[in-house]
Amino acid sequence: MLLEVEKLYVSYTRGNRKLSALHDVSLSVDRGEVVAIVGESGSGKSTLGLAIMQLLPASARVLSGSILLNGRDILRMPKEQARKECGKDVSRVFQEPVSYLNPVLKVGEQLRETLLIHERISMDDAKKGALSLLKKVKIADAERVYDYYPYQLSGGMAQRVCIAIAIACGPSLMIADEPTTSLDLTIQAQVLHLLKELQKELKMSMILISHDLRVVSGMADRVVTMYAGCIAEEAPVGKIFTDPMHPYTRTLMQASGLSVADKMYDVGGSLPDLSNPPSGCRFQPRCPHAFDACTNQPVETRFEEDSRVFCWLYDRMAKSR
Repeated sequence: MLLEVEKLYVSYTRGNRKLSALHDVSLSVDRGEVVAIVGESGSGKSTLGLAIMQLLPASARVLSGSILLNGRDILRMPKEQARKECGKDVSRVFQEPVSYLNPVLKVGEQLRETLLIHERISMDDAKKGALSLLKKVKIADAERVYDYYPYQLSGGMAQRVCIAIAIACGPSLMIADEPTTSLDLTIQAQVLHLLKELQKELKMSMILISHDLRVVSGMADRVVTMYAGCIAEEAPVGKIFTDPMHPYTRTLMQASGLSVADKMYDVGGSLPDLSNPPSGCRFQPRCPHAFDACTNQPVETRFEEDSRVFCWLYDRMAKSR
């Protein structure tokens, strides 16, 4: 197993308030596997990605849990050592590529610098490597783009440059956080196809973070649904599209324009205040199926080896089997 997150709790401090951003989050990513994490903005997806990369802001604090990368708990390492190991083994693609790139450095300089930091190579070899990376992400006329500043790039081209930087050192795991949000639909499809192609070619694992299930349908092997800092459901991508179990997953299906039942239902409300989350299941104030047991923390119910759901509806079913 490449990555194992166990019982992770993370909080943010906002003035006098403490926000429960991640609550008892456990998941794993196998080598060569693509795991999608889906949910609304504020569900904890990006916080989880930042925690794995040791890039949480100063206002965040890991309260407990473990993050095993190649069997070693990076939360127990000195911060600089953890960041160094994550910097080479784990890469990240952001949702706003132009803001991620340094505006005063040319594209080639930024790629070259990445290679020089992590690899013991000459300046000439770093330039050759940078040009090769630009070609690998299918940028036409790589020699010309090498001398561009970020402001000269289109959104799609900027994201391809960011992907080139992300794969520069041959990471074991790429975290792609809403990588197509700022792009139009045609470019979205191209970028997703490129990511899938590179993931297979380089045999990388990938965590794909998205709020839209349609984006992950052709990419992921497994899908994890998160709501208000908690995992709601996890299942293989085919199963979660044909037989979603958690009411929140069904809500995401509807929001994505994917009908999962003859009769649709409306779910009002919004994410809870994470400084004072509801007792028990955090989705229960909005859930059309909520009943008395939902005021207690839901237990994990497993269906077969590769599916699990945190919902009292299925605890009843499991006990009746």
